[in-house]
Amino acid sequence: MKKKLKHLLLAGLFLWTVSCQPKTEMNFDDGELIHSAVQKLTDIIVYDIFSPPVASRIYSYSSIAAYEALRHDHPEYQSLEGQINGLDNVPQPEEGKQYNFSLASIHAFTSVGKALIFSEEKMDAYQQNLYAKYESTLSSEVYENSLAYGKQVADHVMNWAGGDNYKQTRTFPKFTVKDEPGRWQPTPPDYMDGIEPHWASIRTLVLDSAQQFRPAPPTPFSVEEGSQFYKEMMEVYETGVNLTDEQEAIAKFWDCNPYVSHHQGHVMFATKKITPGGHWMGITAIASRTAEANLMQSVEAYLLTSVSLMDGFISCWGEKYKSNLIRPETVINQHVDPDWTPLLQTPPFPEYTSGHSVISSAAAVALTHLYGAPFHFQDTTEVAYGLPPREFDSFIGASEEAAISRLYGGIHYMPACEVGVKQGRKVGNFIVSTLTTKKDRPVAMVEEETTIRK
Repeated sequence: MKKKLKHLLLAGLFLWTVSCQPKTEMNFDDGELIHSAVQKLTDIIVYDIFSPPVASRIYSYSSIAAYEALRHDHPEYQSLEGQINGLDNVPQPEEGKQYNFSLASIHAFTSVGKALIFSEEKMDAYQQNLYAKYESTLSSEVYENSLAYGKQVADHVMNWAGGDNYKQTRTFPKFTVKDEPGRWQPTPPDYMDGIEPHWASIRTLVLDSAQQFRPAPPTPFSVEEGSQFYKEMMEVYETGVNLTDEQEAIAKFWDCNPYVSHHQGHVMFATKKITPGGHWMGITAIASRTAEANLMQSVEAYLLTSVSLMDGFISCWGEKYKSNLIRPETVINQHVDPDWTPLLQTPPFPEYTSGHSVISSAAAVALTHLYGAPFHFQDTTEVAYGLPPREFDSFIGASEEAAISRLYGGIHYMPACEVGVKQGRKVGNFIVSTLTTKKDRPVAMVEEETTIRK
């Protein structure tokens, strides 16, 4: 009996000693916490092969949740309620309870992300590894309170997201290909149906609709020699057959095609790559690290970038399926050179305007608003996909290179790039001038007119 009592006393002493040990130190204000979570989400998006518009939706809802959960640690930041379309009554922390809003924010971000991807087990494993660090640092009460609040915010965001018409568009009919001159036709090698033909009906975040910044119509279709469209078509063709090494490098760097199909005899396989939006979320991480931004500043950067991406895609897709313009590859093969192929694989949707031009410009405006210009950075986003880094002196400069890359790649006429830049800047300027995050932050607008150069 005495021996048993001794063992019980020793066990109790051990538990008391462990419970009294100081918790492991952890920097809750470290921007790397959100950078790591965003990178994990990007990796899963690549693995699951989400289309660029759908990927932007995943990024934006996850970032909104992260922001709303974290802002309570920073009274200089205000809620997005009443600023993001349809977002209201976001759950508030319960008075009298203690929270770690860093943990709540990361949990909100990863929980929303996990709800919108396919490979949930990959995010589960990430959460378990990260949360162990919080658990070893925080009291059990604060740890549980924080997870519970992060889940509340995530559940609220997901309930709100459910009303954006996304689920309904999954049942809408496929896009009808019109056998008319100048209209989009499916392109080699897989001749896929047009993706997300109803994306313009998705609820916008800040814009009033997909039509708010609808651009001027594209050049009227004509294959008559000397016509303006013929000149634009030949510009694509001649650029493609005379590419310099630098132009080819630019095109490949900004390709950002999440599913490139390869055919070798009877064998078909695919290369998975980052989406255009994923590339700009990567640039956001690079910019935030370069600026030594803390967790709140980094979450804000992801928020504004992702909102710009999602509204940019909605705006662009609204025009794509209205103008329904034929791709260069199709018209060049039909009227100029049947053996010509573009450097990049033509994406499966209409040509005008250029999606990369629109969303890159919108994201660049958001980042310029936060981090200013000039802003020198080395873009290493594509290194993981076998491409060398590129250097830029501004986000606008990077976005203009992304736009012209579509001409070099042979997948867009020049007007789609130039007008796409203007369209994206209008979207970005409207967002930064309408959506207030940090109180009293001056609005930094970007000149909308541009002439991108070859």
